[in-house]
Amino acid sequence: MPVSASIESTAASVAEYSDVEAAKFLGDTCHQLRGELRKLIVGQDRVIEEILIAVFARGHCIMQGVPGLAKTMLVSTLAQAMDLTFHRIQFTPDLMPSDITGTDVLQEDPETGRRRFEFLPGPIFANLILADEINRTPPKTQAALLQAMQENQVTTGSRTLDLPVPFFVLATQNPIEQEGTYPLPEAQLDRFMFMVMVHYPKREEELEVLKRTTALEPPRIKKIVNAKRILELQEIVRRVPVGDHVYTFTLDLIRATRPNEPGASDFVRHWLSWGAGPRAGQNMIMAAKARALMQGRLYVTLEDVEAVAAPVLRHRLVPNFNAEAEGISVEQIVEKIITLIPRGKGERLL
Repeated sequence: MPVSASIESTAASVAEYSDVEAAKFLGDTCHQLRGELRKLIVGQDRVIEEILIAVFARGHCIMQGVPGLAKTMLVSTLAQAMDLTFHRIQFTPDLMPSDITGTDVLQEDPETGRRRFEFLPGPIFANLILADEINRTPPKTQAALLQAMQENQVTTGSRTLDLPVPFFVLATQNPIEQEGTYPLPEAQLDRFMFMVMVHYPKREEELEVLKRTTALEPPRIKKIVNAKRILELQEIVRRVPVGDHVYTFTLDLIRATRPNEPGASDFVRHWLSWGAGPRAGQNMIMAAKARALMQGRLYVTLEDVEAVAAPVLRHRLVPNFNAEAEGISVEQIVEKIITLIPRGKGERLL
């Protein structure tokens, strides 16, 4: 059966593919998605890879970067290439939960004259949500996103309504202007699979940005997959086998981040107030599975776990005053922890 990553040529269900064919299909899909994103996005290859991993692993992302780094353009372009419904929610201090979930509106029937309440869905009812500057809205409104992210449902009044599938939240934070913001509590941060750091482009990349954005009209984005195919690809990711040595490595890595854990390293006790919980390990395994398929493999390696460790852990570890005073970043702590975790036998080399 020929395997292609275009919508038109995938009439058959991906579930009918063999494991090898399904893996090739997902790899081709990712390759074509990267190609479409690069029509508008210059550089940021790591950011694109991490977002694609999260999408196929059924995870949400929070992106942190200064304004003007094309975060919004990246998300909207991804929605076009995946043929998904897309809504952008600009989070502000006066945003109410009903502004996100929707509200009941009193309507009059023109034939009978009777009045009744009808639910008007909010912007949360879309496949891909860009929660722009999520830390600028009060906790009550932030919490309106919590049930949606965890359960793919929202509750309004006495009703619980299902959200479209697939459903992704890509939130942004501005690390510069922190006055008047409401930092997300750890419980809500933990719902995000990845924290993706968006940095300034390299010199040659920024030069290309200047040339592209001040000349011709932007190119049209081709639709590569649709919602149905994405759901099937997510099922493929869950089918990827994981060896016991990978599970053990992941578990040891997560437990090594906890300063109160027996046997915790001295630098962990010195630099961290809190470590990662069990959800971090779950996300790490799922992300490693997605990365393995994107790399063209049908099995997960320790390198896959190491590659996703930083985006999984950087918003889950809580550095203390010692780390801040000594200029130690979470990424440095994660790298140091990884070097101390024993690598189990049976690891397959790339």
